[in-house]
Amino acid sequence: MADAALVLTGPPSLAPLLARGALLSPFKRPAPDAEFPRTRLVLPGLRVDLARLAAYERVCGFPTGEDALPLTYPHVLGFPLAMRLMSGRGFPLPLLGLVHTSITITRHRATPATGAYELTVYVEGLAPHRRGTEATVVTEVREGGDLVWESGSTYLARHRARLPAEAPREEVRKPLPAVAEWRLAEDVGRRYAAASGDRNPIHLHPLTARLFGFPRAIAHGMWTVARCLAAHGTPASCRVRAQFRAPVLLPGTVTYAAEDGRFELRGREERIHVTGDVYPT
Repeated sequence: MADAALVLTGPPSLAPLLARGALLSPFKRPAPDAEFPRTRLVLPGLRVDLARLAAYERVCGFPTGEDALPLTYPHVLGFPLAMRLMSGRGFPLPLLGLVHTSITITRHRATPATGAYELTVYVEGLAPHRRGTEATVVTEVREGGDLVWESGSTYLARHRARLPAEAPREEVRKPLPAVAEWRLAEDVGRRYAAASGDRNPIHLHPLTARLFGFPRAIAHGMWTVARCLAAHGTPASCRVRAQFRAPVLLPGTVTYAAEDGRFELRGREERIHVTGDVYPT
């Protein structure tokens, strides 16, 4: 659990944080037993920029102008605080190459777009992974002192790791029935970046994506899960678990599949990009 709280007067600017994280990345030494920042970053009195929210809703497929925030939007609000923690000297995982592997979101009640919120973000801990070290970053949203939304995101830094005696077996799930086929434009990453502020170069252009080993730009993981949830629908009070399994290249064509409370995004040859579950609470 995090220790002391640092109260911010405004959301941090993402561009300098990305630059700082990139510059410090070569000097990081990731390990599951490394020290990590224990500070909770707190941003009180936050109000949503409605124009930016509308842009986010359009690129992700949510209805525009509704009173309640989309389920995934508080992640966007908390992302600058998470980046401040993950780009700092005290965070042991290199920002460059860090992979968002999963997210769990719990919404306790609807969050009005016109509300005033307090954000809290902290690093919950590090854990060994068969491909390196994984960090869990927690985001909490309060309204009037009540916890109304929370999430836990896992981020993987790949490095040589001592494999466990027996690697965990992944759950084999029956393929879900196809619901729709989506043709994704080449500019989806740039449009989502403009709405969310996440301008990681792997999402913006084929040339910058190639620097990190991708043949083309890839969609943001949080865009893929937001697009799926926009199609699936979510109750006011719910819990969502999603795993990012393979990148989505842009442009491209994917299949959205769903049944009951499960959803997934598939690519060519039935390659699974995203899986998720929605639970009413």
